[in-house]
Amino acid sequence: MTLKIKKHAVLFLLALASGVASHADVTDYVDPRIGTISKLLVPTFPTFHLPNQMIRMVPGRYEYRDDQISDFPMQLYAHRFSPIFKMKPGTGEVSEDSWNKKMMFDHDLEVMHPWLYSTYLLDEEIAVHFTPGKKTAVFKVEFPANPKKHLLISGSKLAFDQRAANAIAVTESFKFKRRNAENTYPTMDAHCYMELTDAAGKPLEGVQIGTENGKLRFSWTSEGPQTVLLKYAISYIDQAQARANFNDELTDRRFDDLVRDGKRIWSDTLSRIKVKGGTEQQKRSFYTALYRNYERMVDINEDGRYYSGYDKKVHESDRPFYVDDWVWDTYLAAHPLRTILNPAMQSDMLNSYVLMYQQSGALPTFPQVFENSRCMFAYHSCALFLDALNKGLKGFDLDAAYEGIRKNLTEFTAIPWRQGIPNIELDAFYHEHGFYPALRPGEKESYPLVDGFEKRQSVAITLGMAYDAWVAAELAKALGKNEDYELFSNKARNYRKLWHPEQRLFMPKDMAGEWININPKLDGGPGYRDYYDENNGWTYAWYVQHDIDGLIELLGGRQAAEERLDQLFREDLDGVRRRDYFVNGSNATGLVGQFAMGNEPAFHIPYLYNYFGAPWKTQRRVRFLLDVWFQDTYHGIPGDEDGGGMTAFVVLSSMGIYPVTPGLPIYTLTSPVFEETTIDLENGETFVIKAPGASRQNKYIKKVFLNGEELETPFITHDQITRGGTLEFELGKYPDKEWGSKGYIH
Repeated sequence: MTLKIKKHAVLFLLALASGVASHADVTDYVDPRIGTISKLLVPTFPTFHLPNQMIRMVPGRYEYRDDQISDFPMQLYAHRFSPIFKMKPGTGEVSEDSWNKKMMFDHDLEVMHPWLYSTYLLDEEIAVHFTPGKKTAVFKVEFPANPKKHLLISGSKLAFDQRAANAIAVTESFKFKRRNAENTYPTMDAHCYMELTDAAGKPLEGVQIGTENGKLRFSWTSEGPQTVLLKYAISYIDQAQARANFNDELTDRRFDDLVRDGKRIWSDTLSRIKVKGGTEQQKRSFYTALYRNYERMVDINEDGRYYSGYDKKVHESDRPFYVDDWVWDTYLAAHPLRTILNPAMQSDMLNSYVLMYQQSGALPTFPQVFENSRCMFAYHSCALFLDALNKGLKGFDLDAAYEGIRKNLTEFTAIPWRQGIPNIELDAFYHEHGFYPALRPGEKESYPLVDGFEKRQSVAITLGMAYDAWVAAELAKALGKNEDYELFSNKARNYRKLWHPEQRLFMPKDMAGEWININPKLDGGPGYRDYYDENNGWTYAWYVQHDIDGLIELLGGRQAAEERLDQLFREDLDGVRRRDYFVNGSNATGLVGQFAMGNEPAFHIPYLYNYFGAPWKTQRRVRFLLDVWFQDTYHGIPGDEDGGGMTAFVVLSSMGIYPVTPGLPIYTLTSPVFEETTIDLENGETFVIKAPGASRQNKYIKKVFLNGEELETPFITHDQITRGGTLEFELGKYPDKEWGSKGYIH
């Protein structure tokens, strides 16, 4: 037994060596384990894939601390949803228990790189390795000397079409767990062609294929240890395309070929940003965050064709078709980061959004492979198009996009988790009065369309729709639609209608326009969803990115706004125990006072000091938040990471830039984490950010120079970045309270 374990340990070391190079390679700093144990909610999952490609695999366990794996999914079709084609290796006779058995593993024998996963199953004495392609992947499974071996593959509604002695075509029909706008559960098919071979890629001899009870079983016998390869391809079109994908990617390619190519692809992708200085921990946090931003969206175009869940048809196209996005999370930082690094990809993603609108009649907000999943509130996909327009991106039909945006904001309901459903009486009230009415505590909901858990979220909706209206107004102005510009400009000011001057917060009103007296820190039930969403009133007090001047006015001027922002980071829980606070505030993790680093609506808040005349406080706060809440540990992400939505904050903030208002081609500045950051831009230019001596103590900005010209305010434009050049910071140990305090870019 000891010899067997040592042998597999050697195999793991070899696998590790094949995936890790010297410290000159930025992939050395990527650790998918970071953040895989959650603070309160969903952990960050270690996903194995190529950048923005269709095939993704996450081992079948919930959290890193689990010591058992249920299976190894062959495909994850959507971020954080149930996988398909679940594979499990084993030895001995196959029984009913074999399909449900969980497999114990040793965390210290796991190898995790974006392009390679390996583990060792302790009871079975089986080593499992995985490496992804674009539409294909390969499992390498090393069995012990057992006379009977098998691979079991299960799923929902599997159908089979055997092609050869060692190969089979399988189709899985799966159903999404959430109802759509038609009040039905979306379903679709995924097609998988797979072959079982020996380590050299030759067909495995003597294999038996069983398809009893809608499950697939490969079984074979051998007298000694044996290594097999499960090579497969996925298609959303049909089985013929799955076979074509297999031939395109896996013909004459071995497991090690995919590992080598995958590492090269990730190295090329992540090294578009190179850093010098900083600590090892900061580099690990930074590059792991950057890796997570390439998990989504994913391209499902297969050889010039793609299946669209938006009209249930196959389309021909020579451009990528991207799906799987959660815009409520990603519009803030992930999409703006991609616009800097990969503008052509961002353009293709926006083109995909337009196609989804044209195919379905609604511009999606949470586009999945099957259709829009209608999560959260508001219609923030509109922001992607204004941001692209103002940053010079082309390659998508802006008129069609605007048509979809206008339809979303005028014809469809604003009720949370109901996007794409026609307006009801509540929406008519909103369009007439400018705010979404709330229920008083204990008042029964009278509109069945309002979800029993998500509730009305009346303040959050009013604020979110005001931002979307601003986006629509700016797009209308650019397109010469003057009447629409006036319409949406007025709606963009609706946030003012819920400003409570005594509370100095946005508070709920009822249908009579009367204030509802609540405790804005604690009231509203789980996630405060009666009035807000996932965060309380203290977070939503700053949810006006589109009109910061107007927010400053409501707060009583820049000095008063600065003091109020100071209070946010210091405000306590009014004597409530933290354990009681998190009964309803479980989303609001990463607390500093009433600021919640672990949830997306808070991301821009520490940067508001730059607008209030105290940039040194932004420098202080952002560095503190990065150091405290984003460490290179299992607990190193403070909230639901949401496929790049949160970690984009780390990437941008570490470089010293952040887009407070998506839609404007402007970034505000903070002190960079690294002494030098070099961005290789897609247009061939290079943008270098220098901060000599940057450290935890040496973080306050004294001066900033762009291409040798001194900047007086903490802002730069997108064009200044994409033209290439050098942004140089002069940093000091103590704050310069005058630098950047006089004004800002409007």
